[in-house]
Amino acid sequence: MTHTHSALSCYIAAYDTEQYDRSLLPPEVPTCLEACRRIVEVHRKHAVPATFFITGKALEATPAEFRALLDDPLFEIASHTYSHRILRDHPFCGPAASLEQIQEEIVRGKAVVEEVFGRPCLGMRTACGFTEGLRGAPEVLRIVQEAGYRYISSKLWGPDYSLPADLSQSFTYADDGFPALREFPGHGWHENLLKNNNRIFGMSSLRVLLFPPLYPEMIPAGFVSSPEEEFQYNNRPLIRRAKEGRLGYVSMVWHPWSLGFFDPDMRMLELTFNHVHEQGLVPTTFGKLSEQLQLSNV
Repeated sequence: MTHTHSALSCYIAAYDTEQYDRSLLPPEVPTCLEACRRIVEVHRKHAVPATFFITGKALEATPAEFRALLDDPLFEIASHTYSHRILRDHPFCGPAASLEQIQEEIVRGKAVVEEVFGRPCLGMRTACGFTEGLRGAPEVLRIVQEAGYRYISSKLWGPDYSLPADLSQSFTYADDGFPALREFPGHGWHENLLKNNNRIFGMSSLRVLLFPPLYPEMIPAGFVSSPEEEFQYNNRPLIRRAKEGRLGYVSMVWHPWSLGFFDPDMRMLELTFNHVHEQGLVPTTFGKLSEQLQLSNV
């Protein structure tokens, strides 16, 4: 586990923003665009920046609406691939797409972001994420680098695809032959699994715990049932550990549709952003942190 030490830890709010067939969802589940409208209100209230990883298909469905909502210096817009295909074999999410499909996911996803927002797309988060990121996948990393990305976020699980994901810090893919390509892991629970929200897709959230757990204070007795419990078992302990360990950054794995379904008033965001300010963490985006690390040759 590589750590980047800093006098003050950074905090990065990040959202995996996707597109689903509305006819397959219960009416009480908001679209990502609908949920993002409320999310943006809370960010502007607290002056907290964010990175929105958005699929190309979501942007193509409502480009003007997303641009009107998110075209703001406070927000970084990055890619969440083109259509959420899996880039390498995954024990829960299924087999990898073909190399031709992977090329489309990586290249077209970036192109759509840049077309809609008229600014460079610096980073990409893979669908589902992996326990080792894209280590050992040089054919995928080559496509990522040739597409012009500066960073990726693909290490989103703990050991043996367990949750919560540990507080791994950024690293480069030098061992795979791509020293200029940086990885930014995500941390903690995938909040949709902590709440069992994937049940609406007929998917189970079981079999993800590590024994013994890395972070015992983050293991609830069951699925969380309130924004306060989510904050207690995920966000607060991650922020505490990042601050005490003087880690470079901490960033949870969030999904707008799931946040809006579970917590339409976004009380969890209010609790988290207040706590970030109280603890003295520095809110930023992955793009800005990537630029800072590049300038400092870290």
